[in-house]
Amino acid sequence: MAFKKNDKFSTLLSNISVNLKESANFFTDYKLKDISDLKIFSEKMKEFESKGDSYVHEVIKELNDAFITPIEREDILHLAMSMDDVLDGLEGTAAMFEMYSITQADDFMKQFVAAIQSSVHEIDKAVALLSNKKLPQIREHAIKIKDYESKCDNILRHSIKNLFNVEKDPIRIIQYKEIYENLENVADSCQNVANTLETIIMKNA
Repeated sequence: MAFKKNDKFSTLLSNISVNLKESANFFTDYKLKDISDLKIFSEKMKEFESKGDSYVHEVIKELNDAFITPIEREDILHLAMSMDDVLDGLEGTAAMFEMYSITQADDFMKQFVAAIQSSVHEIDKAVALLSNKKLPQIREHAIKIKDYESKCDNILRHSIKNLFNVEKDPIRIIQYKEIYENLENVADSCQNVANTLETIIMKNA
């Protein structure tokens, strides 16, 4: 079984992926200039996160009400929840920037965010293919997401090594290390989306 045209679950999953893509684009493109920008940045990411939560709640409600689902219920739920985890991670990172008053992202943070944004774009393409019942074509996007996650593993190793070599302020070390690790966790969440997509392909293709 697969999604029919205009299926409500297809629409809801698409809403989640589009909101995630918009949030990742905002996170990547927003220019922090001073402390006041941090509050705007954090609050806007919180708006994206709240919107995402409302979409997930809709998915759960529809799953509870539905007699038959286009693919297995747990796969729809896992896909919705795993995409939501990515957005939660981005929102949490924005909150850290505000909490620690960091107005200047370093090169490692920029590398993480670029890889995450690219992963999120692959997720959005994959969800669109799922809606159009083009399951085998999803795999190439899942592979790309995993490649970006592997890249983020390398960025984490280099960023922490550099941090301990260069930074002398112990508080700054703690703050930056936490942000690096949080961003790598977001990449892990993207990989979880890829794993869920591959499970769906395996069961339904």
